[in-house]
Amino acid sequence: MAPKVLISDKLSAAAVQIFKDRGIEVDFQPDLGKDKEKLAEVIGNYDGLAIRSATKVTDKILANATNLKVIGRAGIGTDNIDKEAASKKGVIVMNTPFGNMITTAEHAIAMMFAVARQIPEASASTHAGKWEKSKFMGVELTGKTLGVIGAGNIGGIVCNRALGLKMKVAAYDPFLSQEKADKMGVEKVELEDLLKRADFITLHVPFTEQTKNILSAENLAKTKKGVRIINCARGGLVDEEALAELLKSGHVAGAAFDVFKEEPAKENPLFNLPNVVCTPHLGAATTEAQENVALQVADQMANYLLDGAVENALNMPSMTAEEAKVMGPWVALAGHLGSFIGQLTDEPIEAINILYDGVAAEMNLPALTCAVTAGIMKKANPDVNLVSAPVVAKERGIKMSTTSQSKSGTFDGYVKVTIKTPSLERSIAGTVFSDGKPRFIQIKGINIDAEVGEHMLYTTNEDVPGVIGTLGMTLGQNGQNIANFTLGRTSTGAQAIALLYLDEKAKPDAMKALRDTGMFQQIRPLEFTV
Repeated sequence: MAPKVLISDKLSAAAVQIFKDRGIEVDFQPDLGKDKEKLAEVIGNYDGLAIRSATKVTDKILANATNLKVIGRAGIGTDNIDKEAASKKGVIVMNTPFGNMITTAEHAIAMMFAVARQIPEASASTHAGKWEKSKFMGVELTGKTLGVIGAGNIGGIVCNRALGLKMKVAAYDPFLSQEKADKMGVEKVELEDLLKRADFITLHVPFTEQTKNILSAENLAKTKKGVRIINCARGGLVDEEALAELLKSGHVAGAAFDVFKEEPAKENPLFNLPNVVCTPHLGAATTEAQENVALQVADQMANYLLDGAVENALNMPSMTAEEAKVMGPWVALAGHLGSFIGQLTDEPIEAINILYDGVAAEMNLPALTCAVTAGIMKKANPDVNLVSAPVVAKERGIKMSTTSQSKSGTFDGYVKVTIKTPSLERSIAGTVFSDGKPRFIQIKGINIDAEVGEHMLYTTNEDVPGVIGTLGMTLGQNGQNIANFTLGRTSTGAQAIALLYLDEKAKPDAMKALRDTGMFQQIRPLEFTV
């Protein structure tokens, strides 16, 4: 059955067509996002939800999203999506960070010009029939220092444009390397230095616990007298009340804000102050940007629903369509390894370590790690997936670690999963053969070669004569056919294991008959999705 997507906000007709061309059923209801009750009522019918800013995806709506796999936000900000609830539900949240980068950067530059030359006030005055030429004395941008807080995608474009205007650019960004700063032609500085030196300050960071109120009253007081502040990023980055007071005192010469702590902003401390330019969140409001983000979100959602590609996801590792094709068997292997250990383990898991060897170490490791974790967690929560698994593991206090190494043995690469519980340590390793089929190659340090089947049986015993015959005969007597049979042991007369691929699910009577023989230390039926 074809995936079904709901578009609950206004989106380009071209985006709707992308879904249709890819064979995805589309329900275009651009006003539905405003009706929370109706959205909650129908959301369970859809695999994907495409939105803009009007739709609020709350935990209540997500609780009814029984089939939802992905939410696509046509734009950067995802404040209207409960990402924690989506992650717990196993729903991927995607945004489109590149579709409106230029538009938002250009708006910041335009706002900087506007506040430097007091253009809005001068325009209003002239429209009113006044000719107050001497009242509006501006400043040049050339030669001034622009302090850029956040030099990522949008901030980087602002830096480039400012350099073209012959400004000096000082950038504060904890993730900006000196090498990248040199390449951009900007000076990498600490926040304290930026505050003291900048003639203009522009913000280009997301709203997080770390960036919340980054221009606090305390930091605003440290700014250079006569500074002008531009915010086209997110509301809540600047203490608006403190800024208003500094504008009134003359310490801050001007401000230009496109975003506000409370939106829609019906009232605000910055409103009606002289030389404060305000716009109603227009950063992405250009024809080109609206079209770009709509097309991008449609492509991303279609790629995920049809090919498993994860692009610009906020709550799981990204994996391109090309990566998905190559990594598909390895992701399946990672899930099988996790599932094997999860089904065998009855105690609380305290720690998980994953070793990636050879070609496996060169892949998208976060995606593989999510697959392993999901496999392990499925025993406790059958609905867990690659998105929700890390959340579940974190909630349970499980310590996650990974190790990578170059090719170390017979195989071009392999994945080994080790878990620790209060009383034991257990490991399993696997690889992908040239035919694209995942294989188990080691259990508890014992080498094997076992194809993964839908119905399997794992046994352990002392390496003594008669075990194999008893195993086969007992299963046969109980109508259980063996499709494949793999054996392994540590050494002669020591620990031995068997991994059987069965034609059907293990029968309770057959398992009881095996236990009654007294020859097996462990008898575990296993189920895998293949």
